[in-house]
Amino acid sequence: MSNPHDHPAWRRLRVAKLTGALALGLASAGLTGCMSSDTSDVEALALAAETDPPDVLYNQGLANLEGGRLGEASKKFEAIDRQHPYSEWARKALVMSAFTSYRGGDYDTAINSSKRYLSLYPGSEEAAYAQYIMGLAYYRQIPDVTRDQKEAARAAAAMREVFEKYPDSEYAEDARAKLRIARDQLAGKEMQVGRYYLERREYVAAINRFKNVVDVYSDSRHVEEALARLTEAYYAMGLTREAQAAASVLGQNFPDSQWYQDSYQLLQSNGLSPREGGATSWFGVAARKITGA
Repeated sequence: MSNPHDHPAWRRLRVAKLTGALALGLASAGLTGCMSSDTSDVEALALAAETDPPDVLYNQGLANLEGGRLGEASKKFEAIDRQHPYSEWARKALVMSAFTSYRGGDYDTAINSSKRYLSLYPGSEEAAYAQYIMGLAYYRQIPDVTRDQKEAARAAAAMREVFEKYPDSEYAEDARAKLRIARDQLAGKEMQVGRYYLERREYVAAINRFKNVVDVYSDSRHVEEALARLTEAYYAMGLTREAQAAASVLGQNFPDSQWYQDSYQLLQSNGLSPREGGATSWFGVAARKITGA
């Protein structure tokens, strides 16, 4: 469901409000009549962009888009926006321009066009589509976990807007799925930094990162490791009660996890075992957050 080309909004937008073939034919005939013999093809195209009515330009844009001629499609949609601003056709052309840019990999332009659409037409039927395209454009730019994750954060925020503002739209389900992936990427970055500090025995800095994974990304796949790393860091600092409490939270939520087995064995090496923290402690709150209690 991640391809905007497959969505009903795209199918609605590609339906011409007037008879597309007839309109295109009339426009072509009119253009031929006014062209002199020495008019170049380039000049003819430019003239068409200046003189064709918006519905014809829109149909031409769709034809170019479906034919893979993304540059020409963008020119047609831009011509409508420039020459017929705030019209119904301009509204439709703007969201299609955003999609065309996204499809061509010009993500910054897709984002800017989507933002402009949402600022001009926040209550329109295609607003959810524009918001979704924006989210996809950010999502496609998420780098590997070793790099800065600002695009992951932006993708998460944009996708959250889709299902919070447009919960009944056809994009809400896919937006939720991509939000989870983006958040998992953000949690992965926190884990990478935490492990870096742990390896250098900077335990306080490591603990802060691992706790943030549990606090902020409790639904991510990194929570098991985060709790195990907390056990390890606290144990290394000699804070055995905290280490026992972290292992207890891990065992309560992931009793079959290899991370729990490793944490349990670490404590057992010193004659210790997992032990619950206080109900009002960070560990008690964390346990309830993960289980959803």
